Amino acid sequence: MEILIVTQYFWPENFRVNDLTKELVQRGHNVTVLTGVPNYPSGTVHETYRQNPKAFAHFNGSKVWRVPMMARGHGSVRLFLNYLSFVIGACLFGPWVLRGQRADVIFVFEPSPVTVGLPALLLGRIKHAPVVFWALDLWPETLVALGAVRSPIVTRWIGYMVQFIYERCTLVLGQSRRFLTSIAKYCSDANKIRYFPSWAEEVFNKSDIVPAHEVSVQEGVFNVLFAGNVGEAQDLPAVLDAAELLKYNSLIRWIIVGDGRKYDWLKQEVERRNLNSCVLLLGRFPVERMPSFYIHADALLVSLKKDPVFSMTIPGKVQSYLMAGIPLVGMLDGEGAEVITNTNAGLVCAAGDSEGLASAVLKMASMNSEKRCQLGLNGRAYAQKEFSRDLLINRLEDLLTEAVVLYNERRLSHVSK
Repeated sequence: MEILIVTQYFWPENFRVNDLTKELVQRGHNVTVLTGVPNYPSGTVHETYRQNPKAFAHFNGSKVWRVPMMARGHGSVRLFLNYLSFVIGACLFGPWVLRGQRADVIFVFEPSPVTVGLPALLLGRIKHAPVVFWALDLWPETLVALGAVRSPIVTRWIGYMVQFIYERCTLVLGQSRRFLTSIAKYCSDANKIRYFPSWAEEVFNKSDIVPAHEVSVQEGVFNVLFAGNVGEAQDLPAVLDAAELLKYNSLIRWIIVGDGRKYDWLKQEVERRNLNSCVLLLGRFPVERMPSFYIHADALLVSLKKDPVFSMTIPGKVQSYLMAGIPLVGMLDGEGAEVITNTNAGLVCAAGDSEGLASAVLKMASMNSEKRCQLGLNGRAYAQKEFSRDLLINRLEDLLTEAVVLYNERRLSHVSK
């Protein structure tokens, strides 16, 4: 199959679309990626890309086209311009660089912003190809939850744009079951909305893992590890509140591996709250290195802000955490919390409950190693059944094939009329 992937983010940025692209090529598909200039999460163009852009024109057998765009920088204005510039760049340059290239199906990877769907729809019209949209974030709900948009008028217009995109896609995939209800508000045809979660990357199945040298081994210390994006949605203030409650307990250590828009704030807060002795900030590492950090963890932390939109979300790290076979400590509501509790894979407290998080950490630290090990095994067994990489990419292949069939049937019915 000729597959065109449209995504604002791509290698060397760390997103699951990289793993998906690699796997689709290995399965015999011809994959082309239309993306932007790598600048996430730092907000500046990656130095390795700046030095040699041609080295990033191919990825594991796929062709990668990059369109001009403004880097994220810092602040909401720059972020808006970053989103807008990708749409403009992809709409203007995309049809040109992809001229003469056939596409059986166009797949949209959307962790945010939803605007990535606009150039995909344009290319779908030009190439007479169906568009399959994978919604990993909900607009406009997430913008409202994060305080990025406060005007009801702006929210309503963003809702119109979301509806415009969803209505013109052949299939819309939601990353959690609760996403489907929100998607349906902007999509009149419920038959084209499907549940499709994230998978656990293959690297978390490996057994020959060498512990990360960046983490000092401290005998008897209980390590709580947070990995991934350091942003508004992850409610790091509440996490630091929990760390502050336990800062005089020398046997509890918090390890944060990741980067994002709140990272500088996080560093300042750790210093201001005098948490340097119990909070270890390590920065960003490629996904291939993550298992070497996980092996230091006695518990893996997942957190989300308290808001109805986040209660619909299963954070992408949950699948990787579960597959790692390490117990989870969650400070979140809704579907993400249910995955942890229903599978008996860890302990959960309500979103924003820093005292509850501190209590959960102490409770897990007091467990014997056999009980913690069983929690981890419970999580891994569930991940292998529900979030297996092979299982889900098989399902995606079926969905892409279905989209092609549906699109061609509709075209034929329009012609016959």
